[in-house]
Amino acid sequence: MSADGENEYFCDGITEEIINALARVTELKVTSRTSSFYFKHHKASIREIGEKLNVSAILEGSVRVGGNMLRITAQLIEVATDSHFWSQTWDRKLENIFEIQDEVSLHIADKLREQFGHMEIGDHLAKSPTQNLNAYELLLKGKYLFNRWNPEDVNKAISLFEQAIEQDPDLVDAHMGLSDAYGFLATAGFAPREASWKKAFEHMKIVERINPNHAPLNYQLANHAFFTEADYNKAFKYTLKSIKSRPTYPEGQQFMAFLYLLKNDTTKANEHLQYVRSVDPLNQETLFYQAYYFYRTEEFEKAAAICQQLLEVNPKNLPAYIVHCYCLFHLGRIDQVIEETANMPDEIMIPDERAGINALAYLMKGDSNNAAPYINEVMARSNENASFQADAYAFWIYAQQCKADEAFAIVEKLFTHQSSILLLNYYDPLAKNLRGDDRFWRYADLIYPELKHKESTPKTNTSQLDEATAAAYEEKLMAVVNDELPYLNPSLSLRSLAEQIEMHPNQLSWLLNEKIGRNFNEFINDFRIGHFKKLAVDPANSHISLVGLAFESGFNSKTVFNTYFKKAEGMTPSAFLKHHS
Repeated sequence: MSADGENEYFCDGITEEIINALARVTELKVTSRTSSFYFKHHKASIREIGEKLNVSAILEGSVRVGGNMLRITAQLIEVATDSHFWSQTWDRKLENIFEIQDEVSLHIADKLREQFGHMEIGDHLAKSPTQNLNAYELLLKGKYLFNRWNPEDVNKAISLFEQAIEQDPDLVDAHMGLSDAYGFLATAGFAPREASWKKAFEHMKIVERINPNHAPLNYQLANHAFFTEADYNKAFKYTLKSIKSRPTYPEGQQFMAFLYLLKNDTTKANEHLQYVRSVDPLNQETLFYQAYYFYRTEEFEKAAAICQQLLEVNPKNLPAYIVHCYCLFHLGRIDQVIEETANMPDEIMIPDERAGINALAYLMKGDSNNAAPYINEVMARSNENASFQADAYAFWIYAQQCKADEAFAIVEKLFTHQSSILLLNYYDPLAKNLRGDDRFWRYADLIYPELKHKESTPKTNTSQLDEATAAAYEEKLMAVVNDELPYLNPSLSLRSLAEQIEMHPNQLSWLLNEKIGRNFNEFINDFRIGHFKKLAVDPANSHISLVGLAFESGFNSKTVFNTYFKKAEGMTPSAFLKHHS
C-alpha cells in the first residue's frame, strides 16, 4: 500500500495490521511484511511480483489522511490473468481506525474466498492493540523508525515506544518494541550487552503478564533462553508456543527450523524452512537460514552462493560472512578466507571470531607456525571463560587436531558456564570427525534432550456438513438462486447470499467448493453468463450494448465480464453474438 510522504509510517502500520489479520485465516498463505514491503521501492509488473512471491493474488492500495479523516482504497488482482477482480474505497473518521482495519481485512478475506475457494473466516480478524489513538500513533512511528535497523533510528524508536507506554501502560506492541530495540542494540554492540539484555527481558516479562501467548514474546523468550541460558529444551518450548499461537509467524518458524538443525534433524528443519520460504521468500533472514541449512547438510557450494548473494546486498552481514568462511573451509578455498578475514573491519568482526577463523584456516593448511599464535589466543580466552565464541572455536580446533579428550572437556562448559555458542555449534560439520567417539552421542543426548513438547496438528474443517444437511442446504440454495435471481444484484456477496438461505458463510463456502465444486464467483457468474446469453440473443435487446447487457445480468465490471465469458464459453461476447445472429 502507498501513502502520502509524511504519513508513510501510518500506511506501513495499517498495511502490517492487515497482513497480520489476513494471516489469521488458516487456508490463506499471506506473504509477510518484509517480503511484501520489498516492492515499495522496487518497480515490477504484477506477473513478476507474483512469481517472486509465489502468490495467486496481489493486494494493492493506498492510505490517505486528511485532518481527522482517513481514506483507504484496496484492490485485488489475480496474478494469472493480471486482472482486477475487486476494488473498494472506505472513507472513515480517524478515530475509527481499529474498526476500519477489521472491516477492510474481513472484506479482503471474503473476496479472496469468493475468488479462490473455501476458507474458514472468523467474525473478526484485526485485533485492536489499544483504544488510545495517541498511543497507537506513537507506536506506529516507533515501528517505522525501528525497521530502519540503525542505532540512531532505533534509539529514536525507543523514545517513541516509551511515550506510547506512558499513554497506555499495557500496550503490548510498545513493550515488545522496546524489547526488540534493546536486544538489537545489545546484539549489534551499540549498547552495553548485559544492561541492554536486562532491559529487554524486563519488557518481555511485562508482556508475559499481559498476554503469555503473544507470538513475538515467546519468540524472544526462546532467544533469551537459548543465548543467555544455553537451554535448548526451554528455547524449543517457547518457540513451539510462539508458532502454536500464530502458525504464520515467520520469525517463529525460522527459529524452529534453526533449533531442529542444531540437533541434526534436517527433515523437520526443512519442513519449517519451506514454510518460511513460502510466506517470506525475499527476507534476507530467510535466505540466511536457507544458506545455513545447506551448510549443515554439507551442500557447501549452494550455501556459499547464497551467502555471497547476502553479502552483495549487505557487506556487513556478519552471520552470512562467517558461514561463508566455513563453507570455503570445506571447499578448500582457505587462502580466500585468510585474505577476506584480514580485510574485515574490527567494528564488524570481534577479535575472538577473527582469531578462531584464522586458527582454523592455518590449521587446515597445515601451517602450524602461523596457526600457533591464533590457537593460543583462542585457548587463553576460553580458559578465562571470557568468550562463548572462543569456547566454540576451541572445540573445533581440538576436533581438527583429533584431540577428543580436550574437545569434550570444552563441551562441559555448556553445563558449567551456559556457553550458548557451543550449543549452537556442537553438530557443526567442523566437528564431524568427533562423531566416531561414543562420547559425542552421549553428550548429544544431554545437550539436545528428547523433546517433551510435541508439535500440534492443524485443526480439522469445522464447517463440513453431513450428507443429509448438505443436500438440504443445496436444494434450498438452488431454489433461492432460481426463484429470486440474487445474482442480478452486482453487490451480491457470499455473506449476503448466506443470509438469504439462513446458513453461516463458512458453511456456504464449504457447500459451494466441496459439494458443488465451484467457488462463489464461478457459481454466481455461471448464472450471470446464462442470463446474459438469453438477453443477448433476444432481438428486443438489440439496441443495448453488450456491456449494458452484462451489467443488467449482474456484472459490475467490463473486464471481469469479458474475462469470465471467454473462460466459460471459449469465445468473446461479440463472437458469441455473431455466432447466434
